[in-house]
Amino acid sequence: MKLMEDRILREGRVLSGNILKVGSFLNQQMDIELFEKMADEFWRLFGDCGVTKILTIEASGIGIACITGQRFKCPVVFAKKNRSSNVSGDVFSSRVHSYTHNKDYDIIVPKEYLNTSDRVLIIDDFLANGTALNGLIGIVRASGACIVGAGIAIEKAFQPGGDMIRKQGIRVESLARIKSMSESDGIEFC
Repeated sequence: MKLMEDRILREGRVLSGNILKVGSFLNQQMDIELFEKMADEFWRLFGDCGVTKILTIEASGIGIACITGQRFKCPVVFAKKNRSSNVSGDVFSSRVHSYTHNKDYDIIVPKEYLNTSDRVLIIDDFLANGTALNGLIGIVRASGACIVGAGIAIEKAFQPGGDMIRKQGIRVESLARIKSMSESDGIEFC
């Protein structure tokens, strides 16, 4: 999606450790008009797949997922990184490693929110090593729901996550695929 690539080039900042800072429009500050265009593109890509639920992980994927859920006219479910007092009963869970925070999390979704009749589209902001997406896939599989695919805002294609997920037979559609990036040479797209 050229619009996403242009925005990354204009406002994204490459930091050491393969970090792409896009907080001015995707994470800490969210550009809702951009999210609407992203949702339109996810609709173009997955609109004929019978999606009944959107699934994401807290926190950065929630905004994109909500706007996409409006476009698909379906509920949005997000996996929590910690069980809190308002989550009771049985849950689906999966262990994921956060590259950004260098921490492991047990992500959870209450069993009441996913079932065997659901057709789930996973939405997230980044795909790099694939641990978060793989964790979400594990939760959908545990629920018995059908995974329609994954819509990703930005994929770091030079890291192994995208290939790993695609090898599982999961359809992954990324709005921007980064071939390489560095503080000195900038960003190159696939």
